[in-house]
Amino acid sequence: MQWWEALILGIVEGLTEYLPVSSTGHLILAQQALGLEAETEQEIAAHNAYAIVIQAGAILAVASVFWSRVKQMSIDAIRGDKDGRNLLTAIVVGIIPAAVIGLIFEDMIDEHLMNLWYTVAAWFIGGVLILVIPRVVKTRGSEEGKTVTDITIQMALVIGLLQCVAMWPGTSRSLMTIAAGMLVGLSLVAAVEFSFLLGMVTLLAASGYKFLKHYNDMAEHLGWQDMIIGTVAAWIAAVISVKWMLGYLRKHGLALFGYYRIALAIVVAILILLEVIQPSFQSAF
Repeated sequence: MQWWEALILGIVEGLTEYLPVSSTGHLILAQQALGLEAETEQEIAAHNAYAIVIQAGAILAVASVFWSRVKQMSIDAIRGDKDGRNLLTAIVVGIIPAAVIGLIFEDMIDEHLMNLWYTVAAWFIGGVLILVIPRVVKTRGSEEGKTVTDITIQMALVIGLLQCVAMWPGTSRSLMTIAAGMLVGLSLVAAVEFSFLLGMVTLLAASGYKFLKHYNDMAEHLGWQDMIIGTVAAWIAAVISVKWMLGYLRKHGLALFGYYRIALAIVVAILILLEVIQPSFQSAF
């Protein structure tokens, strides 16, 4: 991997990690466009780990954008404030399903689901879901929704369970947590905020796990320069992406991302059928 390839992958990761469009799917496309294909088992492990580790940049982005919220939540939890303790508990409960299911099915996901046809299906279905969810919520008469401090343990558990669906490449962790948040009664803004906070902790755990497990593989096949470049690029791109998304959603909602996912699924499917890109690619992401 060249430094500029690490830069591009970092930008793609940062821009897409918190948007409901699937960072994994976009990394697969970027990988094919750059002609990056891991060959040995060690190279595959190194690139898989790299894709997770550079998410640390996205974590830093959310931590900086939501620093006041994170700081206040921590202070309130220490002081025993009900809202702060409740939100912190909800985040902890929300990451448990992903931690358990991710460890159990990690190898199966890497071995069987890294195929662009699966990603295309997830993009399309997710796009339809984005367009349908607001109508379901509105029909129930709960479009105003609850705030993020109103979330209960039961609501957090449901969101955490649905977050696990995003282990299927192309689904999007952000999509599942935002949709789940709205379905359990959170407002769109609250669902997005909780998605960001939950994602920060989830990605931190995943990045730390992959880093410790594949440290030697990454050091041998990639080197520190690529990891630093990718992480910094992801951080800057994610700050831009998160700030834009927060402002956009308050005025326009999620529909744009639904149409984008459906259009992307159709375009990629056509490219696969025309054999411009390969569906069975030895993906590192």
